[in-house]
Amino acid sequence: MANIIRIEDIAHHVGEEVTIQGWLYNRTGKGKLVFLQVRDGSGIVQAVVFRPNVSPEVFEAADHLSQESSLVVSGQVRADARAPGIPGGYELDVRDLRVIQQAADYPITPKEHGIEFLMDHRHLWIRSRKQWALLRIRATVMRAIRDWLDSHGYLEVTTPILTPAAGEGTTTLFEVDYFGEPVYLAQTGQLYNEATIYAFGKVYCFGPTFRAEKSKTRRHLTEFWMVEPEIAFCDLEQLMEIEEQFVTYIVQTVLEKRQLELAVLERDTSALERVQPPFPRISYDEALERLAAIRAATTDPELKELLALEWGNDFGSPHETELAKQFDRPVFVYGYPTKCKAFYMEPWPGRPEVCKSVDLLAPEGYGEITGGSERISDPDLLLQRIRQEGLPEEAFRWYIDLRRYGSVPHSGFGLGLERTVAWIAGIHHVRETQPFPRTLGQVYP
Repeated sequence: MANIIRIEDIAHHVGEEVTIQGWLYNRTGKGKLVFLQVRDGSGIVQAVVFRPNVSPEVFEAADHLSQESSLVVSGQVRADARAPGIPGGYELDVRDLRVIQQAADYPITPKEHGIEFLMDHRHLWIRSRKQWALLRIRATVMRAIRDWLDSHGYLEVTTPILTPAAGEGTTTLFEVDYFGEPVYLAQTGQLYNEATIYAFGKVYCFGPTFRAEKSKTRRHLTEFWMVEPEIAFCDLEQLMEIEEQFVTYIVQTVLEKRQLELAVLERDTSALERVQPPFPRISYDEALERLAAIRAATTDPELKELLALEWGNDFGSPHETELAKQFDRPVFVYGYPTKCKAFYMEPWPGRPEVCKSVDLLAPEGYGEITGGSERISDPDLLLQRIRQEGLPEEAFRWYIDLRRYGSVPHSGFGLGLERTVAWIAGIHHVRETQPFPRTLGQVYP
């Protein structure tokens, strides 16, 4: 058998005889020629089967291969600028072919399928070209997240999936029976990270989080991945500087390492190339003024109604989209009203109705990709906020303890992986950024 290679490395083997192990993505042909699109997980290459170059048995097998059949194909690598594939410009002049399994009728065909059908066949849909590209971008984003944090002195820690109390809102909890006692799937690892900073200074957790939100928007999943850095001796201003460096590194890494995948998705990368610090920063109050101006200027009655917002309420998708349109890169909105944010956020000096919170809004209608704040560091104030929110004091006793033994100003944020990938990849719905997404109506496969 010739040297076994990965398709992504094919450019290094022009003129050599190689072997590729993979699956049939597509087949066309006529007469003495059969063109096989072969994929191996790293890319797709065209394998050309010319009848005079192979045995009758090999040609017959190639001519009757079904979609997604598994095979081992050997031949000489040729450079041809016209050859399709990922990467394009190379093809395989086939000399031998062995069928591992002739696949049954494959349910996903080149015709259009509805999203419900595709989601029910997600275990097969991930083999398609665009889903392949998306999930490779996801993996690169995950690696970039860890690379930046690890190289900047953050320690990755693991936080519980089962928790005794809410970390965010009590209305979005998944309750689990824990030996007769109710516990909840974690909404966030942040509160536990606030304990580990006192041991390690700078930490992060990275894993699945759960929100029982009855939402069918293109931005929401009930189970999603989130990275949550937490930093001791850090205020809100420092936090925003950290966030813009972090997000910039992620975007620029994908641009560098996943050009082929972005091309498969037909992503216009010009907007991503502009993602460089500093990011613009506006207060919640200024954001409301901007929205009021947009609302006054528009002649679209539907948009006018959507943008109506009283001070104290959080932004929805239309508000975030219109605000982001005014900038050419992500924009920070800081200083949200206390009543629309979580209980643990530090009040703004002289304005207790405002907290030291910040959201980062992505361009192109993708909305909030990070949310963070400076945390309350005073134990008495934290207890007061817990009581105001009607939260169980006993469940948060350990959390208040953190403020009694060496408390310091500290801050942190969470970045939602799926929404970030959707933005970078330029796709409409976050469900395609996860191998097996969980939505309000989808728990299969």
